[in-house]
Amino acid sequence: MTIPNTIKTITCIGAGYVGGPTMAVIAQKCPHIKVNVVDINPDRIAAWNDSNLNSLPVYEPGLAEVVEEARGRNLFFSTEIDDGIREAEMIFISVNTPTKDYGLGKGMAADLKYVELCARQIARVAESDKIVVEKSTLPVRTAESIRTILEAEGNGQQFKVLSNPEFLAEGTAIADLYAPDRVLIGGEQDEEGQKSIQALADIYANWVNRENIITTRLWSSELSKLTANAFLAQRISSINAISALCEKTGADVDEIARAIGADTRIGSKFLKSSVGFGGSCFQKDILNLVYLCRHFNLPEVADYWEQVVKMNDYQKHRFAKQIIDSLFNSVSGKKIAFLGWAFKKDTNDTRESAAIYVAKELMLDKAEIHVFDPKVTKERIVEDLKNVAASKAEFKAMKKLIHFHDEPYPAMNEAHAIAILTEWDEFKTYDWSSIYNNMLKPAFVFDGRNILNSAKMDELGFRYKGVGK
Repeated sequence: MTIPNTIKTITCIGAGYVGGPTMAVIAQKCPHIKVNVVDINPDRIAAWNDSNLNSLPVYEPGLAEVVEEARGRNLFFSTEIDDGIREAEMIFISVNTPTKDYGLGKGMAADLKYVELCARQIARVAESDKIVVEKSTLPVRTAESIRTILEAEGNGQQFKVLSNPEFLAEGTAIADLYAPDRVLIGGEQDEEGQKSIQALADIYANWVNRENIITTRLWSSELSKLTANAFLAQRISSINAISALCEKTGADVDEIARAIGADTRIGSKFLKSSVGFGGSCFQKDILNLVYLCRHFNLPEVADYWEQVVKMNDYQKHRFAKQIIDSLFNSVSGKKIAFLGWAFKKDTNDTRESAAIYVAKELMLDKAEIHVFDPKVTKERIVEDLKNVAASKAEFKAMKKLIHFHDEPYPAMNEAHAIAILTEWDEFKTYDWSSIYNNMLKPAFVFDGRNILNSAKMDELGFRYKGVGK
């Protein structure tokens, strides 16, 4: 196999939350490399090419400035996937890998159909040897499947498959790409595999310290991504479990988090109690890990990790139930304002957001939900509800109960309660005295992210209920 000493052209298949920002930073930091980002969705590509940088399909602080610098110079967005495959020496696969909703492994295993389609397209179109890089989050030994397809369907070309999982946190993705804790690259241990690893490492070395670039076997790299997310999610579910006990005993979960976080063996990160974790990775990756453990006949290990997800589901249900119980055991016909719909601040990503499930549970009790989020669109919210509706009739009923606002104050005016579901910084700056005066009394605030000063809320007259308070 011919592996070039220097990569001149990269193509990334998939222009979503991972592929778009990652390739934009690579293009910015490596002006000598041409970076093509291709996607089957013409609307998404049009948004990446829009002259109005506020229209980018992914919102990340700092992303617009990166795109503005590199786009048209050495960063290009296109729907011409075949052309991108032919031109590139290195191809990143960064497509969606959702949890299967059908067949064997339903509800737990990763659905790899898009990855498989990519592999088959690369094999069919490629006219020269390629390095293929897994960027999507994938279950262990997926690289073997990709390699099998490439070798079986190729036209005589040779391929080397690398694993290069992303460890980005949405909302800080650009900062994470600029200064990563580590860049992980897994590959085969033969001479060509090592050369392929080095080719990718050399790209990152344009701005990442060599000591932060870790190289491993393929399978270790794939499993490291699932394990990292499982460990982080485990910490969140652990502190949320304690938050339930705090509410019963009068302890304060923030004080407990501060006390145990001071232990250097534990550390302070991911000990913020909340209504529950969301996003594209944590739940999906843990369920994938559970499925793998069951597949390899490790039921006790599977049950252990599955409990992390069950605890997260319980936390969302507990928050919704607290709202219903506090509002005199009925929210039927009552206006409840939702501040935030994204799963965390500084992103427009709503995948597995706690807000979706809390809203559904309240609307099943016939509450009227009024939503304000500074970055999430009405269309995205409607699609989220459609995805979780048990039937067309349920979705139709929820659409009648959901209302959307471009400004925060109308969403809260004459509301019975406010539920804070995303920790947007701007929520702390609102005129809460004015908000209280324009709400129905008693006025409740359910702070699912513990971002407001509880003493100040009580002083203003709110019946304030934070998680674990």
